[in-house]
Amino acid sequence: MEPLWKLVFLMEPAPVTLILTAIAVTFGSAFRALNYGKEMEKNRDLSEASITLDRSQALMIPVMSSLSLLTMFYLFSSVSQLLTGFTAIASVSSLYFVFSPYIVHVKSQFGLSDPFVSRCCSKSFTRIQALLLFLCFSTVAAWLVSGHWILNNLLGISLCFAFVSHVRLPNIKVCAMLLICLFAYDIFWVFYSEWFFGANVMVAVATQQASNPVHTVANSLSLPGLQLITKKLELPVKIVFPRNLLGGIVPGNAASDFMMLGLGDMAIPSMLLALVLCFDHRKVKEAANPLDISPQKGYKYIWYATFGYAVGLVAALAAGILTRSPQPALLYLVPSTLGPIVVISWARKELKELWEGSTPNVTEKTHLTEV
Repeated sequence: MEPLWKLVFLMEPAPVTLILTAIAVTFGSAFRALNYGKEMEKNRDLSEASITLDRSQALMIPVMSSLSLLTMFYLFSSVSQLLTGFTAIASVSSLYFVFSPYIVHVKSQFGLSDPFVSRCCSKSFTRIQALLLFLCFSTVAAWLVSGHWILNNLLGISLCFAFVSHVRLPNIKVCAMLLICLFAYDIFWVFYSEWFFGANVMVAVATQQASNPVHTVANSLSLPGLQLITKKLELPVKIVFPRNLLGGIVPGNAASDFMMLGLGDMAIPSMLLALVLCFDHRKVKEAANPLDISPQKGYKYIWYATFGYAVGLVAALAAGILTRSPQPALLYLVPSTLGPIVVISWARKELKELWEGSTPNVTEKTHLTEV
C-alpha cells in the first residue's frame, strides 16, 4: 500500500482528463440515447430501432463477455486482424451516428439546400451526408495508418454512444441484475483470473495490440510509405491518456505508459444513466407544469447518477494509485451509481415505478419478457 499523499497524483493532467472525459461520455451517451428515442418516435422509423434487454438477455451478457474474453486471451493473435476489420466498420457507422444529428441541426439553422445524390444499402444519402460519411471513413483510415491514441479515443467514444443508444434497459430491476452480474464479472477477471489461467486475463486482453491489416496488405504489395503505417494497433475498447500528458507525472512502469479506462466502464453505467434520464423526461412530461423540474419534485435522477459515477471513478483511480495494481472499476462504479438511485427513489416513493418500468415505446424493437 502506497502512502496517502500519493493521491495528489490524481490532480495530474492525465487522470483529470481521464475523469472529465469519462464523465462527459457517460452523460453525453445518456442524452444521445434519449434524443435517439425521440427521433425514432417522431419519424416512426422501425428500421433503426433500439433493442430493450429482457432478464435472460441481461444475464447472458456477463457469460458471453467471459467467453469473448477467454477467446481473445487464447486466440487473439489468430483473430486480431478480423477484429480490427470489424472494429473499423463499426467505428465508421458509430461516428456517422454520433455526428449526423449535428448535420441536421446545421442544415435547419441555416436553411441549407441538400439534395439526394446517391443510394447505398437501401438508404438515400444527401450531399452533406455523403461528405460526413467520407469524413468518417477518413478518420478510421487515419487511425488504421497511425494508430494514434487520440483517434483511438474518438472511435471508442463513438462506439460507446452508439451502443447505449441502441441497447437499452427496461427498468431498474433488469438494470440491477445486469450491474450486479457485471460487478462480480469484473472482480473475478481482474482479481482472481490469474489463479485459474496463470495471468490476469482482463489486463492481458486490454493491453494486447492487434495486427494491422493495412500494414499487412501494404507489406505484401511492397507499397511505398510502408514505414509510415503502424504494425500494431490498440483496438478502441478503452480510452487512454499518456501518463506524461502535458508534462505530468503519474506512477507507472514508464513515463510513456498510458492510463486507461475500458469502454464497458463507461457504457454500462451510461445504460443506467439513460434509463433514469428517460424516467426524468417522462416525469417532466407528466407534470402539471412542464417547466417545473426542480429536484424537490422528485425528478432529475440523472444528476445523482452522474455525481455517483464521478465519485466511483475517482475512488477506482485512487485505489489503483494506492495499491499500484489494476482495479475492477465496476467494483466502485456499481455501488456509487445504482445505490443512490435506489435509495433516493425509495425515499421519494418512486422505487416501484422505477423498478417495474413503463410501457415500452412502440417504435422500439423490444424483446421483453415477463420479469
